[in-house]
Amino acid sequence: MVVLVTGAKGQLGQVLQFIAPKYPDVQFVFCDSSQLDITDLNNINPHFEQYKPNFCINAAAYTTVDKAESEPEKAHLINVIGAQNLAEVCKYFDTILLHISTDFVFDGTKDSPYTEEDTPNPTGVYGQTKLDGEKAIQEIWDKHFIIRTSWVYSQFGNNFMKTMLRLANERDKLSVVNDQIGTPTNAVDLAEVLLKIIQTNNQQPTTDKYGIYNFSNEGQCSWYNFAQKIFEYNNVKIDLEPIPTTSFPTPAKRPAFSVLDKRKIKDTFGVEVKNWETSLKNI
Repeated sequence: MVVLVTGAKGQLGQVLQFIAPKYPDVQFVFCDSSQLDITDLNNINPHFEQYKPNFCINAAAYTTVDKAESEPEKAHLINVIGAQNLAEVCKYFDTILLHISTDFVFDGTKDSPYTEEDTPNPTGVYGQTKLDGEKAIQEIWDKHFIIRTSWVYSQFGNNFMKTMLRLANERDKLSVVNDQIGTPTNAVDLAEVLLKIIQTNNQQPTTDKYGIYNFSNEGQCSWYNFAQKIFEYNNVKIDLEPIPTTSFPTPAKRPAFSVLDKRKIKDTFGVEVKNWETSLKNI
């Protein structure tokens, strides 16, 4: 079984490389943007022709939420055109596509966890391009799994956990917003779920499992709570102050509530989802 991974130098791509040795029955092909540029259709074809992947994990994305507000064309090129190109090539080669999306497709006005059936309503460029990428895939290629996730962190790439630990080395005091509620996702847990989906589908091919799924760790917290636990588990002493979103304006509006309901992925694939605190503690 061959699994081609785009965006190999990104956070999820690096985590997939980290866990790959646990899956000796899988032949992974890792491609970064310099090797496989998803925005160039002609650049994708040769890799699929060479490796004939059974599955493709699209871990390539434009994820700089605030910068997207001033770079809408670039975000669209990677998140929409890139997704569209991959869907077209996957359809031609009959490759099953696993695509990573985001809680930012929602506006955050709900007060209970978002399900896959809730109507998306992104409030910024990043969320809109991710939603448009989802739609492009759905229109082109039936054999897809779109995984919406949130607040992804790991020991790799750029993420909130690493930023907090870096800033704690530079400052005596930090202020973190406490009125945006969501769920942190350990990128290793996300990567393991992707491989679970692939193995399940490879063993029992079926058409009724394709579609959109939510995945994050269990539980919910604010960014302030998340920071508290990061420092607690890393034995970092720092003066941490909770502040409202209004005290920390950003170019892109963040969802006030973006907790994802995981019942569908748990029921369909028998996934056991760890609590976010447990997963953070064990990183």
